[in-house]
Amino acid sequence: MKTLLLVFLGGGAGSAFRFLISKFFYFNKGSFPWSTLLANYIGCLLIGLLVGWALKNDSFRSDLYFFTAVGFCGGLTTFSTFSLENMFFLRSGDYPSLIGYTLLSVLGGLLFVYIGHALFKLIA
Repeated sequence: MKTLLLVFLGGGAGSAFRFLISKFFYFNKGSFPWSTLLANYIGCLLIGLLVGWALKNDSFRSDLYFFTAVGFCGGLTTFSTFSLENMFFLRSGDYPSLIGYTLLSVLGGLLFVYIGHALFKLIA
């Protein structure tokens, strides 16, 4: 029950942070969804750092890991919004944005997880 509460609280904090990002990087219908991309990049970088920490400390079952990696990063990043925004690009016939956003999201996300993990290794 404690773990569920930690994931719940972390998820709420991540979702609130994502909402704040969207307020600073406003998404207009028809414009590029920079706020979602930024939120996903931040979440990927953070989860890369957290996985590095968890691997070093054998802490995949710790309270901190469940709160931050599962909860906060899970609430911060979103596949559903990414998919919805791509549907808008598809419906409007904006294929360059559809392809660009998908590539930036997937490849950039992988890159930021890798960078986060590598940064942790340098720090630790």
